[in-house]
Amino acid sequence: MPGPAGGGRPASGGGRWVEVDPARLRRWLDGFAERHGPYSSTLELGALRLVAADGSIADLHPPPGLPAPADPDALVAGVGQPRRLGLLLARQSAVAVGVADGDRLVASKVDSSYVQSRTAAGGWSQQRFARRRENQAKAAAGSAGDIVARLLVPEVGRLAAVVAGGNRRTIDAILADPRLAAVADLRSDRFLDVPEPRLAVLQRAVAAARSVRIRVLESA
Repeated sequence: MPGPAGGGRPASGGGRWVEVDPARLRRWLDGFAERHGPYSSTLELGALRLVAADGSIADLHPPPGLPAPADPDALVAGVGQPRRLGLLLARQSAVAVGVADGDRLVASKVDSSYVQSRTAAGGWSQQRFARRRENQAKAAAGSAGDIVARLLVPEVGRLAAVVAGGNRRTIDAILADPRLAAVADLRSDRFLDVPEPRLAVLQRAVAAARSVRIRVLESA
């Protein structure tokens, strides 16, 4: 298969990734058929694979909380149903936690904690700095854990999935809190690439968490 064509971002191993809003999925499927011909569908490793008449392939990964059906019509119907999602975005000094009901952010909390940046100093000063920075990072993770415990733990029974984003190491440190075991169990494989969490970033993350991610490999 050739490299990426059209919009989207390059995919590892070839092709391109595109993200499609649930409301636009039917239109996207129709456009794929128009460009590449009739297609067949199968379920491949949790994704709905379309193989078109010209050999082009599209792997459709459903949004978190929705199992992948082996039928495009069932996928369109499924993504159109509202699901309740937990959101956890974090970087070293900031965290944003939210609950989304369909495309609406219905609860949220954004907070930040001071964590010193790295320094080039050496010797004992460097070691003291490293210990202080580690303690600040632990305190920030604990504070973030308090927010997750308040917002997401009571929602566990109603959430289809929890979608995280930001810095993986920071997210892992927060979810290592024993109080959050039930939240961690709902964590989706989808990880959002977001800047430092703010309310506007959290609001945009709702759409990213609900989108259908599609890897397209077009034939020559």
